[in-house]
Amino acid sequence: MLGDGSELAAGQERRLGDGIARQLYRDPDYLDDPVLLEYVQTLWDALRAAARAQGELAPELDERFAWEVLLGRDRTVNAFALPGGYLGVHLGLIGVTASRDELASVLAHELSHITQRHIARLIAQQGRQTPLVLGALVLGALAASKNPDAAQALAIGGQALAVQNQLNFSRDMEREADRVGFALMDPAGFAPQGFVAMFEKLQQANRINDNASWPYLRSHPLTTQRIADVQARLPVGAARPAAPGLEHALLAARARVLARPGVDVLRQWMAEPQAADFAGQPQARRAGALYAAALAARELGEPARAQRLVGDLQESVGPDAAAQRQVRLLAAELALARGDAAGALKLLPPAGGRPELLLRTQAQLRGGTAPDIAGPLQTWVAGHPGDAGAWQQLASVWHAQGQVLRAVRAEAEAQAARYDYAAAVDRLKAGQDLARQSRAAADHVEASIIDTRLRAMESLLREQAAER
Repeated sequence: MLGDGSELAAGQERRLGDGIARQLYRDPDYLDDPVLLEYVQTLWDALRAAARAQGELAPELDERFAWEVLLGRDRTVNAFALPGGYLGVHLGLIGVTASRDELASVLAHELSHITQRHIARLIAQQGRQTPLVLGALVLGALAASKNPDAAQALAIGGQALAVQNQLNFSRDMEREADRVGFALMDPAGFAPQGFVAMFEKLQQANRINDNASWPYLRSHPLTTQRIADVQARLPVGAARPAAPGLEHALLAARARVLARPGVDVLRQWMAEPQAADFAGQPQARRAGALYAAALAARELGEPARAQRLVGDLQESVGPDAAAQRQVRLLAAELALARGDAAGALKLLPPAGGRPELLLRTQAQLRGGTAPDIAGPLQTWVAGHPGDAGAWQQLASVWHAQGQVLRAVRAEAEAQAARYDYAAAVDRLKAGQDLARQSRAAADHVEASIIDTRLRAMESLLREQAAER
């Protein structure tokens, strides 16, 4: 690790990151897409486990930091590490990567900025600023990466230079993040060649002059030495990267469609499987194009066409289990979009990950089935209390069941999960008002829980205000 002159304790950095995350959760571009989020978070968690095993991740950081991925519905190619272990990823980055190894190489680099305390040291350079100002500077830099004019709305006190430089790491830090990140790839289950392939992509984008669609090149300048260093780390005679995996091809296509490229582009993608030379394309290329076409058809309001394309897609991916799962999830989404809740449920097994859980709940709500819809969600949030999306869906379930007090508490928990303690306090106080009007025995138990959570939220809100 480069000289550790950080003046920012891990707890301080986490609180600063929480404040920045709170603002990003409110950003219209923030996207909680269960399918993409699960995929990226899985890669991130594997790299984090490798960093822990390699001794690159200090136990204090491992315990205190959030290690959460935040997706942005943005077509630009960008990713950024934030204070406190948060990772921001634009859909544009996922969409341009040809393999999970390429995507993992960017995540490994960003993870290493966090584990090597690069962010803490950069923030320490602004040591005279309050946490509120520091948070605004980071948010300003992120806004500038998407729209240079937008940075002015977030920068405080004319700190233009600080906004520009807040997320710009030194050349030594960049090389260290490359070295540490590269060493994490193989232990985490990724091909190190993905690092080289991604660098080649960045280099090509650099040669044709960045036209603002690759902000990653501005916040992480690519140098000849960085490229040479990474290429030199590959063993002599190392094999070329394996063919792109089908699952990644499908999810890269999903990212491109959900980034809202415009109606004309969606129509082009929807028509691509009809091209004369389509059958001769590599399998991953065909599968990705069929996935994009089906999802584009849904976005364009053509459910029958989307359903036909999903049938073709299922044949295209063959027996690949991970790809078949993604096809089933897409088919269930399309069934829900056309109002076929029963059809969606047939595609979603009771066991599964977060995407299956949330889709099953939506289908059960619409179909009016399964009286214990709330049970699986309650089990999930018990193990994942920071999952705002699951809490919000649980609130919808309880509203549908007439359990208003529980629903209000779940809404408060959803706000708390996104660090909006003021909104959480408001919902819990509303719950107290409702409890006073109720005479049901079950509501008295819920009222007691609400009182306890309200005291906790008020305490967190006071701490949050004090930091400002």
